[in-house]
Amino acid sequence: MPRPSTPLKRLLCILASLGAAASSSAAVAAPECRAAASGIPATAPGAVSGREFAARVAGLEGAARDEEVRTELLAGDLPQHLRHFAAVRMHGRTAAGEAVEITLCVMPDYLAVGSDEDALLVPMGLPTALRVAARYGFVLPTPRMVDAIYDAATVKLAPEPLPAGDQMRSTAYVVRHDRMIAAQRATRQAPPDALTAGHKKDLVATERLARAPGRVAIYGWHRAAHEPIQPLSTVHGEGYADYSHGVRLVSRTVYVNDAPRSIEEVLADPQLGRLLAD
Repeated sequence: MPRPSTPLKRLLCILASLGAAASSSAAVAAPECRAAASGIPATAPGAVSGREFAARVAGLEGAARDEEVRTELLAGDLPQHLRHFAAVRMHGRTAAGEAVEITLCVMPDYLAVGSDEDALLVPMGLPTALRVAARYGFVLPTPRMVDAIYDAATVKLAPEPLPAGDQMRSTAYVVRHDRMIAAQRATRQAPPDALTAGHKKDLVATERLARAPGRVAIYGWHRAAHEPIQPLSTVHGEGYADYSHGVRLVSRTVYVNDAPRSIEEVLADPQLGRLLAD
């Protein structure tokens, strides 16, 4: 196999630390994604609800809150609907002009603590996101994947920014924003596991992180297709997290024209990598 280009090498390094223009079609509950969540630990009896967790971390932010988030997620305390991965199909052409379809298996919403009936979407710094992704056997999406997920989402929510300031990192802001999202979702009458996008910025994998050690990459919060409020940014330190951030995970196994391959292998392929990452 030809060697990957330098930018792809960098991106592969980023993905390893986690343990061609393309377009997307609608997400579906495809058979190939049914086992995608098999690496997520089962929820232990007595797991906390979203409200209980919010109360526990009410006075915390940054590393202290991340520690609590990490503990719950590594114990499998997340809603059941997040275990129902959606298939997002990306279509494009290789560098040689050959038509190709790549299927991603993606979490239908951002990571949350709690149950289907009572959950709290939880932002977190990059170290915690990477640890949870590695434990579950997933990776973070690239910006191009985030675009495709938004295009394919059956529930597109409008971004709802809150006033800027130091309070953006507070748990009070996290809870306030979560309630705004819940109210917006309630008007859609969609099932909990419907692929949902537009309501958060994504923590993403990008080769830029190789040039900005100790930083986190943020992208998204789409107003419409290919119209994110947040362009790709590595301004913040890796431990930074505010109410607008979300972590959506992607399976390490992708399907190229229905054939399973590892996402690292596809990114390293000079004919295919350009479809998943700039």
